[in-house]
Amino acid sequence: MGDVRERLLEAAYACVARYGLAKTTMEDVGREAKLSRATLYRYFPGGKDQLVRDVVAWETGRFFAELTQAVAGEDDLADLLTETLVFAHRAVAEHAVLQKILQTEPDRLLPLLTVENDALVAMVRTFLLPALHRSPLRAGVDVDLAADYLARLVLSHISAQGSTDLTDRDAVRALVRTQYLGGLVER
Repeated sequence: MGDVRERLLEAAYACVARYGLAKTTMEDVGREAKLSRATLYRYFPGGKDQLVRDVVAWETGRFFAELTQAVAGEDDLADLLTETLVFAHRAVAEHAVLQKILQTEPDRLLPLLTVENDALVAMVRTFLLPALHRSPLRAGVDVDLAADYLARLVLSHISAQGSTDLTDRDAVRALVRTQYLGGLVER
């Protein structure tokens, strides 16, 4: 059963890459997956809206798996955040489907990202919590609030990098040490 769902998600992803969000139909996805429309609706009874949300969640899960592998071994919080920002910036810049949607129909992406924002913050928080627990935090710093703060900063910089060149590791490291961790970590 999971294989069919995965096949449908992959097909939907391929269709969005080819046609864009607005022009992709359930029929396109079924045809791409070589499965009937009835099978498609059995897995996604909410239709195209549910399918798109699930593709976004599926792709987000793949991103976090790749990120986790890319930063494995980074025990220091500053190094973890630096590598996370560099990796995420590159991944977004090189993500063909995301870039296509940003160029051709950004108005369709924004609602997905805002609806999923709480879920994204929660994923980044969960990702950062182990490193925060290992870090020498200043007295009075609440680990959960710090994780939420850092998650929101990371997501903010990924979506709108600001004046820091996120391809320059030294610049990112300076940003992390001064702006992200300045008030959180003992020096």
